Amino acid sequence: MFKPKLGIQLYTLRDCCKTPEDFDKTLARLAAMGVKDVQISAIGDFPAETQREILDRHGMAVCVTHKGLDLIENETDRMIAEHKIIGCDALGLGWSPEDRRDTLAHAQAFAAEINRIAGKLAANGMTFHYHNHDFEFAPLPDGDGRSFYDVLVEETDPAAVKFIPDVMWMHYAGQDPVQWLRRLQGRVKVLHFKDYVPTETPENGRPGRRFVSLGQGVVDLPALYRAARETEIPFIVYEQDDGWTDGDAFKATEESWAYMQALAASAE
Repeated sequence: MFKPKLGIQLYTLRDCCKTPEDFDKTLARLAAMGVKDVQISAIGDFPAETQREILDRHGMAVCVTHKGLDLIENETDRMIAEHKIIGCDALGLGWSPEDRRDTLAHAQAFAAEINRIAGKLAANGMTFHYHNHDFEFAPLPDGDGRSFYDVLVEETDPAAVKFIPDVMWMHYAGQDPVQWLRRLQGRVKVLHFKDYVPTETPENGRPGRRFVSLGQGVVDLPALYRAARETEIPFIVYEQDDGWTDGDAFKATEESWAYMQALAASAE
């Protein structure tokens, strides 16, 4: 059966990647753990050429990125050029502003804009990738039951627009991540593994939650790993925004990497 490659989302280790020197040390530590694939997000502002040199030094490949919407919309050519330098064909968006998703019309306009950008990427051998949080799954006020995420899935080009399902945020939003992986089959290159536990303290009128290392929370990651194999998702990467073990992002990364390795080994 198909077996996804495992990787690390560098947003987890963003505070350890602010300079080329720190980036080099971080990739060296990851390489020593056996990591070969990473997602670039929120690292320091240093040239793509420098990034590529350090990536190559440690035998790392970039499976996808996360870039800001302003850069993606207004500096698309620059993003394409930089991705070619680092050897990555997948440009990801990690967040969408509220004014692009507050009504059905705005959601449809955003889907059209994504199609426009994705068309330009496709002409350069690249694809666009959208990463979800929880808010995308709320029904649009005038959407007749449709959510923002429904609009993106239904009104974007399947060949050029892909998705980065974040299983923790899907679960927190009351969704079934396994069912979403099946619905999105063929449109997922990179899957985010993330875990959490509920807390008693509400956040912005919603149930509280705290991020934890993989396997320590409520998300059924073994079921999701099986679904990723069944739907032939090429990459699973670990991401944790905060709440790291003992406040140490590397400790949480080591724990989560060991969990993913064990999960993959148990599926042999």
